[in-house]
Amino acid sequence: MSDSIHSPLEQDLPHAGRLVQYHGALLPACYSNSLAEYQAVRDSAGVFDLSFRSQFTARGSDRVRFLQGMVTNDVKLLRSGQGTYALLLNSRGHILADVTVYCAEDHFIIETDADLLDKALQALNHYNIGGRTPLEPLSVSGLAIQGPKARAVLKEVLGISVFDLASLNHTSTDWMGQAVRILQAGHTGEDGCEVWLDRNGLKPLWDALLERGRDQGLLPCGVNALETLRIEAGIPKYGSELAEDTLPLEADLLSALSLTKGCYLGQEIVERARSRGRVNWKMVGLFLESSEAPKAGDRLRSGDRDVGEITSACPSPALGRTIAMGYVRREVSDLGTKLTLSSGAGAEVTALPFYARRQ
Repeated sequence: MSDSIHSPLEQDLPHAGRLVQYHGALLPACYSNSLAEYQAVRDSAGVFDLSFRSQFTARGSDRVRFLQGMVTNDVKLLRSGQGTYALLLNSRGHILADVTVYCAEDHFIIETDADLLDKALQALNHYNIGGRTPLEPLSVSGLAIQGPKARAVLKEVLGISVFDLASLNHTSTDWMGQAVRILQAGHTGEDGCEVWLDRNGLKPLWDALLERGRDQGLLPCGVNALETLRIEAGIPKYGSELAEDTLPLEADLLSALSLTKGCYLGQEIVERARSRGRVNWKMVGLFLESSEAPKAGDRLRSGDRDVGEITSACPSPALGRTIAMGYVRREVSDLGTKLTLSSGAGAEVTALPFYARRQ
């Protein structure tokens, strides 16, 4: 716990619930009531502390060529103000980290979970011969505003319209004398944006969002609500669904892959799995016949055989039942397949996501 990132908001939030470790940061499990926070995001808007996310820059004239050969998506196609989701693989095609790459005018910004930052930098620098592409941590803090009214709240606080920002696009503005970067990014299955700015500006922005967003129903939200929203949206998370023994196609991460750009680290393994048209394990959704959510790692069985395990689970407010994400053997991955938890409770394979936002 002593090595965890402490949020700039932590000392100013004595009313917040207990702090929990979440992807390298200490954050409130909830601020008031987890279900109310969850519902605010579904119905109006919620604001999340992004201290569990970290960024670094890639600069230099060789940056495009270098990153193009290191991550799974096509960064060469990006123009300033655009971004893409991608993976950093090892030579065996397994996932070392998942990242979002944002293109700025003369550099890239790479965002990942705070507890993956050192690993990502180490993996990239191993191939960064002579340091031709300088990679430097970026000292910013961020908030995520999520929900159907998120953009309206942001417009009122920041004074600019963000309604035309497309997925993973970003723009810069000035707020109270500080440089601010606004990015279209979702963590919950709902519409929303991230806002990055200097660490000292995080508390004033947080306060402004809560004050201006009160009439819209905006609430501060903790990691309990975030996890429920994430699982309902079927969003895989490193450390849960993604790990160093996971292949991209097992996690159905086609959106993170370019199949046309050519070689990158681990590409041969990805292409081999794709050309064969199958992998041995598949990430699936599961309906559970249990009032309590099982723990990550709980086994799934078919008859007397172990055929998979739970990676994330929660009671779903949207569906009124317990749901889970997990991995199962390919031969038991068809929709509707009946399985059994190690507790004896039934499980049924279903499609992801469990929840799709209202248009």
